[in-house]
Amino acid sequence: MLPVVIHGRTVLVPVNAETLAASGLGTLFGHSADSTATDARKRDPMSPINRRDLLRTGVAAAALPGLGLDELEHIAAALDDARYLDGPVVSYFRRQLEKAKRDDGVLGPKKTLPVMLGLLGAIEGHARDVTPRVRRELLAAGAEGAEFTGWLYRDIQQPQAAVFWYDRAMEWAQEADNAAMQGYVLLKKSQMAYDERDALRMLTLAEAASNARWQLPVRVRAEVTQQEALGRAMLGDPLDVVRGKLDTAQNLLASVPEEEPNSLGAYFTGHTRLLRDAITYTEAGKPSLAVDLFSDVLSTGSLSHRDTGFFNARRAAALALSGEPDEAAKVGKGSAEVAREVKSERTVRVLGEVLLTLDRWRSRPAVREFRESLTV
Repeated sequence: MLPVVIHGRTVLVPVNAETLAASGLGTLFGHSADSTATDARKRDPMSPINRRDLLRTGVAAAALPGLGLDELEHIAAALDDARYLDGPVVSYFRRQLEKAKRDDGVLGPKKTLPVMLGLLGAIEGHARDVTPRVRRELLAAGAEGAEFTGWLYRDIQQPQAAVFWYDRAMEWAQEADNAAMQGYVLLKKSQMAYDERDALRMLTLAEAASNARWQLPVRVRAEVTQQEALGRAMLGDPLDVVRGKLDTAQNLLASVPEEEPNSLGAYFTGHTRLLRDAITYTEAGKPSLAVDLFSDVLSTGSLSHRDTGFFNARRAAALALSGEPDEAAKVGKGSAEVAREVKSERTVRVLGEVLLTLDRWRSRPAVREFRESLTV
């Protein structure tokens, strides 16, 4: 972190090893490019110790992009004295959260996590010395950020940390009296249960999320209904039952107003629904149907770089289960390249399952190349 003085106030600016080396700042501060890179490796932002460092000062890691001088001074004042925390500053936190969500699709979780930990640390630290109204607004923003941070930890396969942040999201949502976020966190916990292949817990959590008391937006209700369909498929319910749930989810999503005022679950679009349908059909023992759905959506080029890699891994799984080893291996190899770029351990885990399915064809050249791509 590089301290910069703006109108007499010090603001910490994040500078990575590459920036220091390229600019010559490393020699000015007594750091060579090699020593800076070594320090960066030692200071893993996901470690508990360095997480505490980020919680003290980390909001500066997201502060500078897109800010004018007046707004930067206002943010700096708020970080020094909680009395300055007000509506505009809460809005600033929300804007940074939305930017982090957008960046994650391109940069991946390990580059997004430090920013999120810093934002959440600033919110938690300063919510202690504000009015009750501002505290509730801060915690409502914090609950949304904590849920997203839980997702980031899921993506790098750190389930304990993910559970911690999902629990924190629930606690903050309760204190902020945000019923919809509480139901939404139950949905996210259901989705995490799918990561762990715990079908029964996944279904009961989804059913809990569907309770009317959460007052979920229609878009989120559609996602919850589809999650119930996935749980039913995993538990072996008849295909007609599963399809009935999928049809209900489709109808709910179609009823969402074009100008939906609630941003919760905004990512759940028609394409997202089709991709989740494909996963459900795979679990229901209909992988050939899943392949077509995956191919239709992926061919549009509308997904982020990270999501393209992940859903191609799911597509490879469906191809393998459909008895198409060469195509599965080809798609899987491309997915592995993206997984390495964005460091998505969740994608790597799916690809490992694909490799197990392809074991009977392990002598085929395409399968051998795919296996080698996972060990690079």
